[in-house]
Amino acid sequence: MGASKSKPKEPGQRSLSLDGTIGTGSDGGYHHHHLNPAQQTQTPNRSPAAGGARRGHHPGHAPTNTPELALFGGVDHTGSVTSPHRGPLAGGVTTFVALYDYESRTASDLTFKKGERLQIVNNTWYFGKISRRDSERLLLSLQNRRGTFLVRESETTKGAYCLSVLDYDNTKGLNVKHYKIRKLDSGGFYITSRTQFTSLQQLVFHYRKHADGLCHSLTAVCPVLKPQTQGLARDAWEIPRESLRLDLKLGQGCFGEVWMGTWNGTTRVAIKTLKTGTMSPEAFLQEAQVMKKLRHEKLVQLYAVVSEEPIYIVTEYMSQGSLLDFLKGDAGKLLRLPQLVDMASQIAAGMAYVERMNYVHRDLRAANILVGDSLVCKVADFGLARLIEDNEYTARQGAKFPIKWTAPEAALYGRFTIKSDVWSFGVLLTELATKGRVPYPGMVNREVLDQVERGYRMPCPAECPSSMHELMLSCWRRDAEERPTFEYLQGFLEDYFTSTEPQYQPGENL
Repeated sequence: MGASKSKPKEPGQRSLSLDGTIGTGSDGGYHHHHLNPAQQTQTPNRSPAAGGARRGHHPGHAPTNTPELALFGGVDHTGSVTSPHRGPLAGGVTTFVALYDYESRTASDLTFKKGERLQIVNNTWYFGKISRRDSERLLLSLQNRRGTFLVRESETTKGAYCLSVLDYDNTKGLNVKHYKIRKLDSGGFYITSRTQFTSLQQLVFHYRKHADGLCHSLTAVCPVLKPQTQGLARDAWEIPRESLRLDLKLGQGCFGEVWMGTWNGTTRVAIKTLKTGTMSPEAFLQEAQVMKKLRHEKLVQLYAVVSEEPIYIVTEYMSQGSLLDFLKGDAGKLLRLPQLVDMASQIAAGMAYVERMNYVHRDLRAANILVGDSLVCKVADFGLARLIEDNEYTARQGAKFPIKWTAPEAALYGRFTIKSDVWSFGVLLTELATKGRVPYPGMVNREVLDQVERGYRMPCPAECPSSMHELMLSCWRRDAEERPTFEYLQGFLEDYFTSTEPQYQPGENL
């Protein structure tokens, strides 16, 4: 349960969000036994609240009837008070009064003083302290409709908020508009000064009824991504084959199959089954010990293995399958430049972590990127290419070797480094730009190798910005050391639209 503290408007009053906050990673932003639940209110027509704000009365809490101006909705002046035993709240605010001082002990704790009032915000549309980029990723999920929204803290103005709204137009396709929510000295809020509100809840309620100058009226609250667990269970690493059930075949390749499956009858997983003889079980197990230590939100998490042949590799399940299939499918037709650039930046973020860990992927391409809900992209199959024992692959120019994605020094001399991964990333960018077209169209592997050695580089794909093609060319520099780092690529792609789009939509002109 995350906690997000805003700057107090006046002494003795602070606000927290304990519902809907993304990415805080905390396990309890306050200590219940130090606080007095002063008042619990409910405002009609609000989003359902999480159970975290439905705490019962604690012995030793002195009740108080003092109303206060609530940042996210205030007191329900109808006088109705919601009982904690009546089920989920509809998005109100619970106020606590500190009975004595408390000094935080961890980064996820909250320091407070005796007598301070703290508000527990139940609104599912309030996402707290998440970045502009993360808000766009959540909103740009293809299942969201126009008008899907969230409210977050402003990154640029302390104490202000931002309303982020999903929009659509024929030029950009799906895109996100950001509106700064400013505070009045009197304590109110506004996007445009001609329409002012006493609380954020009132503001949201208004714009749900009327667009009133926004790109669209607010329709649905942005859904929250389900967090990924750190593994199947304690000590569940080498697992018995009998604990896995193969439910649905998702794909097949040269070296095995990929299945959606179930572990232990409870947990959905992805299972890669390798053909007998594909790799040495001993070498695989040794490599897997390294792979399981690589943990990053943009890497597909390795859960467990069956190390006897046929080898099974158990990973987290990604609902949309491989990026290559996703790009070539119906969903790929809906993707525009903002989504494609964001997907590229996610892949670069995963590879920047691989870079920091001094690891090498060796087979970076769209087929080895997996897509989940909300266009989340994660790098898969890192390190496995080195272990494959197949003459058609180990010859590096055989039919099974991905020559079109491989840097010349790796294809010709076996020099696989993070810089050869950068070359592969440049080719992957062409896959994104062309919605899954095979690189070097019309050329066979041998021809590609010869042409690249002579200095040939793929031209700019149709409808691809020249700046993106220049980035591809930088990944394909002959001298490996002159190629950019993944850290640079991540930063470039994450900031790609910063210079071309305003930070906020102009609220005063609404």
